[in-house]
Amino acid sequence: MTWLDTSTDNCTVQRTLDLIGEKWSMLVLRDSMNGVRRFDDFRRHVGLSESVLADRLRKLVAAGILDTVPYSEPGSRTRHEYRLTRKGWELWPAMIALKQWGDRHTADPEGPPLEVVHDGCGEQVRTVVVCGADHGELIPPDARTRPGPSAHRADGAATAP
Repeated sequence: MTWLDTSTDNCTVQRTLDLIGEKWSMLVLRDSMNGVRRFDDFRRHVGLSESVLADRLRKLVAAGILDTVPYSEPGSRTRHEYRLTRKGWELWPAMIALKQWGDRHTADPEGPPLEVVHDGCGEQVRTVVVCGADHGELIPPDARTRPGPSAHRADGAATAP
């Protein structure tokens, strides 16, 4: 079965983009990964309206990417902080990959505005693609796509095992 014969109805990239592929959701996740937890801080730093922010936070919580934790300031009503779940933190490599690409292709001439560095040595972190047998860093010609266990044909015909 070729790529064009394969249905994308259950594509996990598409499903992931349905959850986080909108610009504001990614910026909320970026800020979450940098320690922002409170609604007003997201609104101020990301720069979006209350209604859009509330909608994005609600979707990220419903998807299990963020969790809410109640807090209250003295003399104020109870509010909620938004914290990344394990599922949310699993998006960190994707965020680093986006930053890495952006640093290479969209940064100002003097370089990126922020660097993510390893606490142990101070060098910038980077993402790489490796195989499951850990044969080192791969480039696109080193890999191919093959049908997975839930693949099915775009035309609805049965797939061979």
